Parts: sequence; structure tokens; C-alpha cells
Amino acid sequence: MGPFRSRALRRPLRWQTAGTAGTVAPVRGESAAVNCRPGCGACCIAISISSPIPGMPQGKAAGVPCVQLRDNMECAIFGKPERPGCCSGLQPSAEMCGDDHLYAMASLAWLERATLPACKD
Repeated sequence: MGPFRSRALRRPLRWQTAGTAGTVAPVRGESAAVNCRPGCGACCIAISISSPIPGMPQGKAAGVPCVQLRDNMECAIFGKPERPGCCSGLQPSAEMCGDDHLYAMASLAWLERATLPACKD
């Protein structure tokens, strides 16, 4: 069934809010490091990036493909110094990426919503 309670986009069971406000992390002991899935590119689409990216000096909104995402769904600046720190800091895991692109998109969409700054009244 995977970490989602249902097909609806809900909070994955294995993710929890970390101690620092606005961050989330897998529950201790349940993270399984994996390699990026060829042709996925979910992390280059689903999440917002507020720091400059070559070709996108204002960053990018969630759901907008990064201009550095190639047609084969690989990052053109992977491993290069101009790649934003938030990109290189986001590491694939079984909990985040699941078995396919759609799972990864849903998981990252939840992560995006969970890390939005709180609205002030």
C-alpha cells in the first residue's frame, strides 16, 4: 500500500515534522537511501526553489519544471557548483520516491505543503 493512507494526497505515514520549524524528515531508522530513478525528475518539478538557478534567477514555483531539467528528465547541472544547495541537499529515499514518478510527485507535493511558512494573521 505504500506510506500513503489512501490514493488521496495525504501525509505519508513515515514522515514527521522535524525539530526545526518548516522542515520535515523521515522517522528515524526508516529512511532507506536510494539512487535517483532514471527518467523521474519529480524533485525538479514538484518542489519550489527560492534560490537562483541558472536560467531562473528568481527560483521556481512548485509544480513548474526547472529550466535545467533535460528532455530525458535529468538535471543539466547535477554535480556542478552552480546547482543550488537545496537541490544537492535533497537526497532520494525510498519513502520520498516510492516505486514510480507519480508516487514521488505526490510525496514531494506533500513535503512542499508541509514546509510552507505559517500564515500570520
